[in-house]
Amino acid sequence: MATNPCHCGYHGSKVKQCKCSPLQRESYIGKISGPLLDRIAIHLTVQAVDVEMWKSTATGMNSATMRDMVTRARAIQAERFNDVDGVDCNARLPDGLFATFCAMDSSAEALFVKAQKSLMVSARARGHIVRVARTIADLDGSEAITVRHLMEAVGYRGDTPVE
Repeated sequence: MATNPCHCGYHGSKVKQCKCSPLQRESYIGKISGPLLDRIAIHLTVQAVDVEMWKSTATGMNSATMRDMVTRARAIQAERFNDVDGVDCNARLPDGLFATFCAMDSSAEALFVKAQKSLMVSARARGHIVRVARTIADLDGSEAITVRHLMEAVGYRGDTPVE
């Protein structure tokens, strides 16, 4: 699902000034159902890309490298869930199997407990965070979910990050 950040579409833009008042922005976003948002695993704000960036030769990860990382992560998940009926990737992992397949190192586990209390997220959102963190760990080739993986996953919820 994609939506503008406000009625005029420019809140937070580096290109154009938003014309909406804080009350108008709140009203606009408030029209999106909380339960609907809770069912979306990753929430991102994406800025418009400056036309000059398309001409840039800046270095970064290219699409072939990303494709290889995703292919490796999917292979890790296929192997992990080989004996689990109906599960072929982290997104389909039932909550009841988190303890078996989503091990966190001790620091990440402590942070996850703290995040659950401070962010007051729903059970569904906690599941999204764990699944996304597990996927980030797979992209890293990591056996366990670390603090970095967990922080990135929490950041994708659009909630306040936890220190």
